[in-house]
Amino acid sequence: MAAFLLGAALLIVQPQIVPSRPAINSKAEASSQSVQRELLTKTSQKNDFKENIHSNGSCRQLPQTIIIGVRKGGTRALLEMLSLHPDIAAAESEVHFFDWEDHYRNGLRWYINQMPFSYPRQITVEKTPAYFTSPKVPERVYNMNQSMRLLLILRDPSERVLSDYTQVFYNHMQKHKPYPSIEQFLIKDGELNVDYKAINRSLYYLHMQNWLKYFPLDRIHIVDGDKLIKDPFPEIEKVERFLKLSPQINASNFYFNKTKGFYCLRDSGRERCLHESKGRAHPQVDTRLLEKLHEYFHEPNKKFFELVGRTFDWH
Repeated sequence: MAAFLLGAALLIVQPQIVPSRPAINSKAEASSQSVQRELLTKTSQKNDFKENIHSNGSCRQLPQTIIIGVRKGGTRALLEMLSLHPDIAAAESEVHFFDWEDHYRNGLRWYINQMPFSYPRQITVEKTPAYFTSPKVPERVYNMNQSMRLLLILRDPSERVLSDYTQVFYNHMQKHKPYPSIEQFLIKDGELNVDYKAINRSLYYLHMQNWLKYFPLDRIHIVDGDKLIKDPFPEIEKVERFLKLSPQINASNFYFNKTKGFYCLRDSGRERCLHESKGRAHPQVDTRLLEKLHEYFHEPNKKFFELVGRTFDWH
């Protein structure tokens, strides 16, 4: 009974936070938020969340932390590493609640149903890397919980562009569908094609500005994706501190797999690596084209460093 009351309290309190700083951009958005609050209140009163209460005392709850991005920045690796901590309960798949309209219309009850069962001491985490670059997501997350702790993992923008292409390329190859070379995407009329979506996703300062309209910088922890690949433990230590977790993950939880060429995980004697789709080799790109890419990102990177008060070892 105590577990049920706790779960109901969490469900009622968290979503009813009303933003005090940013104004709502449209009547439609305001209506959507009103409907969700009403839905959550009614279903809570009717005890319709009983299916989210487990007999062992665990329950489904709204996430207190979201990994918001970036695509091909290492979000899966970050989630897997963070899941080594006993006080983390992670949603297995990308939920796309805040950026896909058909999901968002389902309301918060649907969102909670996508979460894992967790105990009161645990932090529920979901990750959807597309959130970072979606203009409407920051406000929607804020309207649900303005005290949300956000994790953002970034890597060198040029490398992220190549990884972005590589993923789509292999997806087409697996379906036996032809796919253009990366040069055909990067070059247009002899110049760098700045309209290429993969390049836009790497303009971190543009997207970060949108998030900072709703969340202060101390609510967004930026994980260095390049360092996470080379030496994961120090980066995970920082995440533990940000989430106010007790230090449970240690260096022995990581080992370098020479065959795969990246770090894998060791948990209670059990070893596991990320899916084979991770760590794929990038396509060979002409040196001059790479230089154009690095040159293009120089100023945007500088703006991002100034925005967050921190520098990264990017080209």
